[in-house]
Amino acid sequence: MKLPIVRGKYKENYNLAHLTWFKVGGAADVLYKPLDEDDIADFLKQNNEKLPVTIIGAGSNIIIRERGVEGVVIKLGSGFTGIEILPQGGLLVGAACLNFNLAKFAQVNGIKGFEFLVGIPGTVGGGVAMNAGSYGSEFKDIVKSVYALDNLGVKIQIPLEDIGFGYRKNSLPTNLIYTKIVFRADVGDANEIKLKMQEINKKRSHTQPITEKTGGSTFANPEGKKAWELIDEAGLRGMQIGDAVMSEKHCNFMINQGNAKANDIEELGELVRRKVKEHSGIELKWEIKRIGRNEKI
Repeated sequence: MKLPIVRGKYKENYNLAHLTWFKVGGAADVLYKPLDEDDIADFLKQNNEKLPVTIIGAGSNIIIRERGVEGVVIKLGSGFTGIEILPQGGLLVGAACLNFNLAKFAQVNGIKGFEFLVGIPGTVGGGVAMNAGSYGSEFKDIVKSVYALDNLGVKIQIPLEDIGFGYRKNSLPTNLIYTKIVFRADVGDANEIKLKMQEINKKRSHTQPITEKTGGSTFANPEGKKAWELIDEAGLRGMQIGDAVMSEKHCNFMINQGNAKANDIEELGELVRRKVKEHSGIELKWEIKRIGRNEKI
């Protein structure tokens, strides 16, 4: 495999399991950690769509399949985690910045509207990709624009009105790589913000299995319904395949409670989808992304 010349680092046949919250999965043909935005742009220009490219963030809502990922997996590193207060107003944030770190920065600087991010694992880039939300707020409420690279390395800036945010999605091409996000920066009271964050953290720890090897919410809520209620009503709380189990604490969370394989987790998810469809007639849609060479479920 001939790889483009870059300033970042390549690692071939790199096992990805430890980079995910489920701690499962196979290897990337190549893992690429770019130095900066220009480095990725150069890579994409030279690659010219020859090698498949996959980007991963904090690994909080993905299943890496056992047969691994074809081509090049890009993981943004420390060069994409900065947070800057812009002179004209707003925050400029690297796409690999953790949601929790952005929430804390906003609180310390008296910027409101970011409190819900303490309840969302992962990075801001991933949050934009899926319009992540919790406790009544979503990314669409705080984003002003997004900087991205297309599959040929062309840099673009996309304003909020062109992102097309919807429930757990946006309308942008899926091959874009987000590098920076511009957020609103509305002034608030730092103490009030802190109290709200503490309340969210407390509620989350009581209702979600946050100390387990999990991937967050497994399925998106169908319109007018709660995924966990549909799962519970179908009698699937605690359903298990191998060491993969639907959480007793929150049955829309899957857990690797030992040495589950990626296929166990994905098979459990598909079983739950089938059983819910049989029980309620409603088809659940995956919120967790499944990445890699397909295996028969």
